[in-house]
Amino acid sequence: MINNYETVFILTPVLSDVQMKEAVEKFKGILKDGGAEMVHEENWGLRKLAYPIQKKSTGFYHLLEFKAAGSTVEKLEVNFRRDEKVIRFLTVRLDKYAFEYSEKKRNKKKEEKKEE
Repeated sequence: MINNYETVFILTPVLSDVQMKEAVEKFKGILKDGGAEMVHEENWGLRKLAYPIQKKSTGFYHLLEFKAAGSTVEKLEVNFRRDEKVIRFLTVRLDKYAFEYSEKKRNKKKEEKKEE
């Protein structure tokens, strides 16, 4: 069964821009290979962590929103665990209300950009 998912992952801050983009593309590729449909993507950039993880106080945050089967999500998370560039990750299945909310939020951002 296909569900809506949202994944936020944090990459180690010692990566160059190129390495960070390659890592993100790798995870997007895993999703596409699993038949996932990308809905939205946001790069939140370098941010301070709430607490140190692996002696690091910052990390590159990235959000992926997609539609996929549960088995695809399992493959993605296995790859997150195996990749030393990933400090933390969290995948959440969105119910219809959460999906509608994120869609409204995206549309509102688009309208704000048009007005500028």
